[in-house]
Amino acid sequence: MTEELRDEAHEVEIVESEVAFRGIVWDIVSERFVYGDDQLTRQYLAHPGAAAVVALDADERVLLIQQYRHPIGERDWELPAGLLDVAGESPLEAAQRELAEEADLEAADWQELSAVHLSPGGTSELIHLFLARDLTPTEGAFEREGEEADMRVEWLPLEEAVRAVVEGRFRNATTGMGLLLAAARLRGA
Repeated sequence: MTEELRDEAHEVEIVESEVAFRGIVWDIVSERFVYGDDQLTRQYLAHPGAAAVVALDADERVLLIQQYRHPIGERDWELPAGLLDVAGESPLEAAQRELAEEADLEAADWQELSAVHLSPGGTSELIHLFLARDLTPTEGAFEREGEEADMRVEWLPLEEAVRAVVEGRFRNATTGMGLLLAAARLRGA
């Protein structure tokens, strides 16, 4: 029997590191490092991380929000999600905050699904995915601005949402991964 495969940390010597571009939310970092007998230079988006929520109601419908995303020029269907940008806040606390801020919902039952790197060749982003159940409305509604001001909200049966991912109608990686993981969790996988 072979050893179970899993991602593993691998440290390298960083020869030089500089912020090539400082952004509002994240930075572009340029690093020169030793790998084997070579020195390589790579630029990447340094990201604070994020949390996303698969919110399921009692009928196993998933909450989806449609939001404009400028880099892709689309209003894509997404899970409630947001940055880990509050000092001292855990990924679970960020997920709880985002569900309240984006959907005016709280959940009594939280389960961690996974944490995934969205594009490890170009960004350090690690997004934590959670399943939220036993949903109730928050006491008040949150004010939304910018791209969130005209968010559309839909409740879709989980099976139908998974089908939309498989058929390529939902192309947001976080949404796809979260929906597939939640469906697998409910099947006992």
